[in-house]
Amino acid sequence: MGLVARSMDVDQRRRTVSEAACRVLARDGIGALSVRNVAAEAGLPPSTVRYVFPTQSSMREHTITLVFDRTRERVDAVPVDLPPRERAHRIVLELLPLDEERVIELDVYLALGNAALTDAELRPALDRVAAEMREWSEEILGLLGVPSADVEYEACRLHALIDGLAMHVVRLAPGEPAAWAVDVLQRHLDGIVGA
Repeated sequence: MGLVARSMDVDQRRRTVSEAACRVLARDGIGALSVRNVAAEAGLPPSTVRYVFPTQSSMREHTITLVFDRTRERVDAVPVDLPPRERAHRIVLELLPLDEERVIELDVYLALGNAALTDAELRPALDRVAAEMREWSEEILGLLGVPSADVEYEACRLHALIDGLAMHVVRLAPGEPAAWAVDVLQRHLDGIVGA
């Protein structure tokens, strides 16, 4: 039992450090992602951060994984017994940065996604994120009844549209409404169904 409790403690510390890393990245950029800054943000001694994440790469990799774990949790929480079109719409909404938490998550994804282009250790995490987005796009299209012959093409289009809208929404001024992005996505999905 003590071993389980210690494991849970380490898992909680890892999550706390990753959440602090998300805030540092979103607020100050990837250049500020240091043991000292993350430890200060988490309210932990630097030795704890080093124990949980012995390398900078391990902290980056776990942070991007945390961001997508949260997204997956939100998507998984969409009730499966909803009518298919409503479920598709609700999943799409979870993929846009429509609140402060998701704005931070997208900022982290963008920062670490750019870093992954030159960091071979981080690249597998970025590839997993892209694959998961593709799977969600395909799930949405399946819920809408898109013929299987069209799914590959339509999944690429939907993924690109979600990513593009997310980039626009995350850069809106504080308080500026993002309802237009939801409308664009809904019209796109309605157009697919209508076709």
